[in-house]
Amino acid sequence: MHKLSSVAQQDIVTALADDNIPWHNLDGKIVMISGATGLIGRTLTDLLLAYAQSTARPPHILALVRNQEKARAFWDETPNLTLLSWTADQPLEYSGNVDYIIHCASQTSSKGFIQQPVDTIRTAIMGTETLLQLAAKKKSAGFLYLSSMEVYGTPQTDMRITEDFVGTLDPLKVRNCYPEAKRMCESLCVSYSSQFGVPASIARLTQTFGPGVQADDNRVFAEFARCAMAKKDIVLHTKGETKRSYVYTADAARALLTVLLRGTSAEAYNIANAKTYCTIYEMACMVADKIAKGSIQVRCELTDAEKLGYAPVLRMNLDTEKLLQLGWRPYCDLEEMYRRMMGSMRQEKLD
Repeated sequence: MHKLSSVAQQDIVTALADDNIPWHNLDGKIVMISGATGLIGRTLTDLLLAYAQSTARPPHILALVRNQEKARAFWDETPNLTLLSWTADQPLEYSGNVDYIIHCASQTSSKGFIQQPVDTIRTAIMGTETLLQLAAKKKSAGFLYLSSMEVYGTPQTDMRITEDFVGTLDPLKVRNCYPEAKRMCESLCVSYSSQFGVPASIARLTQTFGPGVQADDNRVFAEFARCAMAKKDIVLHTKGETKRSYVYTADAARALLTVLLRGTSAEAYNIANAKTYCTIYEMACMVADKIAKGSIQVRCELTDAEKLGYAPVLRMNLDTEKLLQLGWRPYCDLEEMYRRMMGSMRQEKLD
């Protein structure tokens, strides 16, 4: 396995000690992860490889990646890992067994939603159906689809959003190619469960960050972290009124494994740390005050948010009671998420 930051190593130790996850269900199993070099896919792969080293009957991870060279920079050769080249718009052939599939691959760039909306839709639907077909063929024991909080549309109040909430989406807005595609993929999961018996569960993730976030990540949480490290004022291009919760990468990985191994087929589970619920402006102020210790300020320089691909203003207060009932608990609050992410960024820069 590649060299992990000390923060990521501690996250793995903590996760492996989580006895709510039935780790033994993975012993000797074949686990396929798409999008394995992405933030969440890589966190899951690292965690499963660490578990493989701790058990007499290690699971084998099939990592689906677009770029083998990039993947090899993350992981050394190991008998517990196989790298398979695959893009979500291509067929997938694999002759061996596949016990579990975790589908993480997705377009994640807001600018990409605007600039390549057809590609965003096509790769989401084609990739999901390809893996569902594989799960049906292999009679897999579990399938987990990583969806998004964006399927709920644009709620405008602070009401708690449970998994049965049906929000509104305007299909004539180009950016909605992403949440509309996610909704269709969820429908595919439920349909394959009903028609072909695929045990497919759905994880609706809020925005996730922590160790592994790239230094050039263009999302606001990464920009805020860069500003704090450079002692540079945070400049918002909106009023920062959107309000949502967040979740730490390792907490998300534990939640995903909990849903995969304990969740119910054809059901969705919100994944978020409810205690992190705040506006973007409030988060920026927290970073300036507590992380940068008052050495920077928050300024607003308004621009055309729609052209930048930003989601419309919303209130996404995810209710996580359904996930909590499976025994999962988040460990990191928002301030600690920033400290751990930035600590990992600094260490990786030195390495």
